Amino acid sequence: MRNSRRGDVDPFIVMDVMEAARAAEASGRHIIHMEVGQPGTGAPQAALDRLAKDMAAGPLGYTVGLGLPELRARIAQHYRDWYGVELPAERVVITAGASGAFLLAFSALFDTGERVGLGAPCYPSYRQILKALDLVPVDMPTTLAARMQPVAEDVARHGLDGLIVASPANPTGTMLGHDELRALAQACTDAGAAFISDEIYHGLGYSDRTATALEVTDEVYVINSFSKYFSMTGWRVGWMVVPEDHVRRIERLAQNMFICPPHASQRLALHAMDCGADLDRNVDVYRANRALMIEALPGMGLGKFAPPDGAFYVYVDVSEHTDDSVAFCAEVLAQAGVAITPGLDFDPVEGRKWVRLSYARSTEDIREGLARLAAFMANREAGA
Repeated sequence: MRNSRRGDVDPFIVMDVMEAARAAEASGRHIIHMEVGQPGTGAPQAALDRLAKDMAAGPLGYTVGLGLPELRARIAQHYRDWYGVELPAERVVITAGASGAFLLAFSALFDTGERVGLGAPCYPSYRQILKALDLVPVDMPTTLAARMQPVAEDVARHGLDGLIVASPANPTGTMLGHDELRALAQACTDAGAAFISDEIYHGLGYSDRTATALEVTDEVYVINSFSKYFSMTGWRVGWMVVPEDHVRRIERLAQNMFICPPHASQRLALHAMDCGADLDRNVDVYRANRALMIEALPGMGLGKFAPPDGAFYVYVDVSEHTDDSVAFCAEVLAQAGVAITPGLDFDPVEGRKWVRLSYARSTEDIREGLARLAAFMANREAGA
C-alpha cells in the first residue's frame, strides 16, 4: 500500500528504552527506571474519589470542543493564584494532553515549509510533529553558558517563522527567567515569528519561582499539562492559553481533530487542582531526589551537567566515556539494571555524547539506581 512521507519520523527513543526495560523485567530482572519522564505517583486520591462520584451520577458524554467551562475558569484562577496574571477564561483551551496542544498550535500558526526553532537539546516530539505537518524544525545549538536554552539572537540568526521554548526544559531541567522570556518574545515580535512557551513542568521548581511567558507578553501560545505536577500522565489532558483573536481558530481545529478532550480526564483535572497539598508532597520527593543526583553523579565521573532548576531530569555529558550514547545506555541496562535515556533522543547531532537521567521515582529507587550506576562506572573504568 502507498504511504506518505509525513509518516517518516524518527522513533521516540525513550519508548524503545522503556520496552527494553520491560523485556528485562519480564525475564525476571529488577530494573530501576530512570529513563521515563513520568511521576512515580498517580493522580491524587481525593480527586479520584470525586471523579468516581461524577461517573456514578451518569454517563460522561462529549464536552464542547474548547473543554469544560468550569475547568477553563479554574485554570484562569490558577494563573491569578500562582503568577498574579489576570486571564480571561475564554483564552484557555483544554486539550488532549500537551501533545494535542502541539498539534493544534502548529496547525494554527504555521504553513507548509515554515521554519520553527528548537533549542537543542529539546523534547524530541516537537521535531517529529513538525516534520509530520510538513514544517521545518530548526535545531539551534545551545550552550552551558546559556544554561542550554535558546537566546534572543537565535530568532533572526536562523530566519525563524516561529520559536518554541520550554521552561523548565526537558531534558535539562533548566529554566528561563522573566528577562530571558521577555527578550525572546521581543525577538519573535521583531521577526514576525510566532512564540510558543511549553510550561508543562511548572510546579516542579526547586529554587527560583517558575515564570510564565504570560507575565511578559500576551502574544504567545502557552502550553501546559496535567501530566507532571498533577501526576496524571495516562489521563491525557492538558491546556493551552492563546491570544483572544486566536480562540475561534483553535476551536474550529479542535472540533474537527479531536471533538473534545476525554470528559472523565477533564473532570479529574478539575478536582486535582484542589489537591495542592498532596501534589506539593510529591515535589518534596523530587527535591530530595535532585539533591541525591547532584551530590552523587560527580563522584562517579558523571559531573558535567547544568544543575536542574526544575522538572525531574539531569542531562549529563558522557563524552569522556563514550561517543555512542545509545550503546552506552544499553550497556548500563544490561550490566547495572538501570534504564536511562540516550541524548540522541533530544539532540540528533551532539546527543551521542549525552544521556538523560530521570529522578521522578521514589527516593528509595533513586538511591538504589545511583548505587548501581556508581558500581557500573567503577567497573567500566577499571576495565578500560
